[in-house]
Amino acid sequence: MPRRMAPISPFALFAALFLGACSTTGKAPVREAAPAACAPCPACAQCPAVAAPTPAAPPAKPMQAANWSDLPGWGDDDASAAWPAFLQSCRGLAGRTQWPLWRPACDEAKTLDGAARSPAALRRFFESRFEPYLLTNPDGSTSGMVTGYYEPLLRGARTRGSAYREPVLGVPGDLLTIELGDVLPELKNMRLRGRLQGNKVVPYYSRAEIVEREKNYADRVLLWVDDAVELFFLQIQGSGRVKLPDGSMVRVGYADQNGHPYQSVGRLLVERGELKLEQASMQGIQAWARANPAKLNELLNANPSYVFFREMPVAAPKNGEPDGPLGALGVPLSPGRSIAVDPRHVPLGAPVFLATTQPNSAAPLNRLMLAQDTGGAIRGVVRADFFWGFGAEAGNQAGRMKQSGQMWVLLPPGAAPK
Repeated sequence: MPRRMAPISPFALFAALFLGACSTTGKAPVREAAPAACAPCPACAQCPAVAAPTPAAPPAKPMQAANWSDLPGWGDDDASAAWPAFLQSCRGLAGRTQWPLWRPACDEAKTLDGAARSPAALRRFFESRFEPYLLTNPDGSTSGMVTGYYEPLLRGARTRGSAYREPVLGVPGDLLTIELGDVLPELKNMRLRGRLQGNKVVPYYSRAEIVEREKNYADRVLLWVDDAVELFFLQIQGSGRVKLPDGSMVRVGYADQNGHPYQSVGRLLVERGELKLEQASMQGIQAWARANPAKLNELLNANPSYVFFREMPVAAPKNGEPDGPLGALGVPLSPGRSIAVDPRHVPLGAPVFLATTQPNSAAPLNRLMLAQDTGGAIRGVVRADFFWGFGAEAGNQAGRMKQSGQMWVLLPPGAAPK
């Protein structure tokens, strides 16, 4: 392939033109008689000095070593409330590549009982086994957005009926998922989704196209539910429960996604002047949808992302274990102690101390959490989605939460990136 010529920089072009303007130009003087000495040429004007461009500062390291005293409220949090979630993280980490670094702490954790599980004793455990790192954005700032999510309850049935007309879809047979990390290690945790068109991989259908092609997915319908708005928010939350007509309960969890980026319908309603910024919560969007049924499909289809589910059992909790939906780590989420993070920056399974505020409030919320889930909209170093649990009250908290916060990830010695 022929090499491309190096482009001429604007600075070099400017310098060439400016210096050319400073040189002496024009015709030679006319001599009417014997040769005589020419008058000296006037001196060229001094070209102004041009400062060298300032090189861009390198991005800040995402993890900055910290002290335990830096964590606001660390000594006041009840670490024992996070203990079941931490034990679940140990289960999820076992057998993974980084397990040898986590195993000493996890093995010791299994032996702790009685007084060794008091809040003060567990804080000493974390302080002896882990090192805190302040999560830092590329621009050097240390604050980010903290939102909330929950496990909703929907009403549905196994067969379509007059009341149940919205399909909960499983993964389509023509959806391709390509793990980019298998090709380039630096793209670990990144996936490409698409479909085959002839011998080419093209983007998978958008939400609008999937809805239009609903009949093509007849064999992929898991359940039928009664509310398009609730189904839309089920896709945003990633998991939920569906109550069937006989009173039995079914849990559905995230299985895959169509590969299109999530677009906020709340932001779109604000841009259109349909809602004020402070009204663009989950509750505000739901209220708008109830009042504008004729506009609903067009609004929902403005978000091209579409989530596919798998059916999962609803197990009764045992021995104090959480009964939440499975997160990306493969373990049940713990209400009020699990968060979703961007795994490119925060290792799944790690304890994270979160310093933020209560939903729509300035009251402090400083708490030891466990990074056990991910989300399509959870992108960035200092970014978290707080899992509130199951049901209407959890939904009220999650829907109002859009706070600023700081995060410290706790890692065993040797686990921090170089």
